[in-house]
Amino acid sequence: MCAVKMREDEVDIDARLVRRMVARQFPAWTALPVRRLASSGTENAMFRLGTGLVVRLPRYPGAVADVTHEQVWLPRLGPLLPVAAPEPVGLGEPDEDFPWPWSVYRWLDGSNPVAGAVGTPERLAEELGAFVAALRRIDPLKGPSAHRGVPLATRDAPTRAAVEQLTGRIDTDAVTSQWERALRAPEHDGPPAWMHGDLAPGNVLVEDGRLSAVIDFGCAGVGDPAVDLIVAWNLLPASARDTFRKTVGADDAEWARGRGWALSISLIQLPYYWHTNPALAENSRHVIAEILAEAG
Repeated sequence: MCAVKMREDEVDIDARLVRRMVARQFPAWTALPVRRLASSGTENAMFRLGTGLVVRLPRYPGAVADVTHEQVWLPRLGPLLPVAAPEPVGLGEPDEDFPWPWSVYRWLDGSNPVAGAVGTPERLAEELGAFVAALRRIDPLKGPSAHRGVPLATRDAPTRAAVEQLTGRIDTDAVTSQWERALRAPEHDGPPAWMHGDLAPGNVLVEDGRLSAVIDFGCAGVGDPAVDLIVAWNLLPASARDTFRKTVGADDAEWARGRGWALSISLIQLPYYWHTNPALAENSRHVIAEILAEAG
């Protein structure tokens, strides 16, 4: 569980606070037990409310805008996807205990798959590919711009800065070579498309070996959707990547950009969360190792 503060501007959130706010704002749920959920998430704190609901609260000011974003877009996107997505059932208001809006969703069954221990990788690759493809078929008109739907070159300065911070801890020459290779890939020249934006293992749920849900749509929006290919390296084994790629329909240029996004995200995450979020740091090391192994 990541209850450790990862930023100086995080607020204190615990089950007692959630219980008080639910009692004041949603009295019909007052008697339901509240339990904090283990999560490697960095933006929100999650609490199970009874057996059928989950409360999600932003941990710091930078995550607040995602509350309204999900409340607006999840009801529009969810019905068009092949697997479940979070369904908002309540919008909490700021009060004397908590300064920002917060959400209540229906509970989704399932567990997070673990990179390196996926039970049915080919099937999961197909199902994840179908999810990404379905998102891309949704009309992007009036969709919000995704902050990760931009050219990969916009990540150059923070990625190189992260590599410097990792000197002595990873093979910086090798990752720099792979990063520069990704930057040489042609930019997206097609129309903007919908993307999830953060297809990490912690945002994927599986049940009985099948993809059951995708959660956390705070990064969802339209632009170059190559970032959704990151799941090929942060979760899927090398043996299943081609299945995922074919299901999505990614060409060489997009695949190279997706690999670049996976590398950049992991390089930036690793020094930042090295001590405060062990699960996220470990997955970042996994991605870096997978990309270097793929390069030979």
